[in-house]
Amino acid sequence: MNFKELLGSDLFLTIAALEPPKGVDTSGFLKNADRLKGRVQAVLVPEMSGAIMRMGSLGASGLLKNKGIETILSMNCRDRNRLALQADMLSAAAFGLKNLFISEGDDIKSGDHIEAQDVRDLDATGLLEAAKKLQKGIDLSGNELSGSPDFCLGSEVNAGLKDGAREVEIVKMEKKIQAGAQFFITPTQYDLKAFIDFTARVAPFKVPVFPQVTILKSVGMARFMCRHMDGVMIPDEIFDRLAKAPDKAKEGIAIAADMIRALKDVCPGVLLVAIGEEGRLAEVLDLL
Repeated sequence: MNFKELLGSDLFLTIAALEPPKGVDTSGFLKNADRLKGRVQAVLVPEMSGAIMRMGSLGASGLLKNKGIETILSMNCRDRNRLALQADMLSAAAFGLKNLFISEGDDIKSGDHIEAQDVRDLDATGLLEAAKKLQKGIDLSGNELSGSPDFCLGSEVNAGLKDGAREVEIVKMEKKIQAGAQFFITPTQYDLKAFIDFTARVAPFKVPVFPQVTILKSVGMARFMCRHMDGVMIPDEIFDRLAKAPDKAKEGIAIAADMIRALKDVCPGVLLVAIGEEGRLAEVLDLL
């Protein structure tokens, strides 16, 4: 089954994120992909996450598609205007890349080209609406297409926000669903109770929400994420496990696996992320 079909199944889905290389040497990228093939239901290919210049998601996703790996292509609103975004979506469809993950894109100032200019001609909801129109056979200006694509569309939702900010996020989520979103992925989640509360709140939408589980390498990494990433909360017991562990990297693998096991009863799947160490994704899968 393809990813769209899997969304409607009872299978707990594991998605893994693989960053494209910063350069044209794809050997490491493809080696990590081979380790995941047949062990995850899809691979998400980020589009210059952290505003770090890398090979584009479209090219890297094509490489995975050629290896028979179900791929989720990332597209963000930061770097291209509506002309280029629509063109890239048509290109993706022509290459058989049907799963799209739509996001706003990380802040340019957090990356390695801080002199670059934000575009943001469309926001995430607008880009979802553009994809929806393309599927109806017209572009954003109402011009007819010669053949229309068929996408499975996803977007981001921050399940870790609190109080009024969470309610605003839920309103945005509902608008994205109306614009065509068929699944959502959250930022890093380690507060199980907070995530359960969020999923209960949005259950009437009947749209799958996949929490991101990021492999923690150290106490410092966990603290940085809590301080600098909106909606990321890591409970004290996680800090205690990392602090007491003689091998913190190994403990981070075990913590990620434990979190995924706990999530199996509350959501349809997860996105597994290993920042800068994608070779360790398979180590988590070995424990499941």
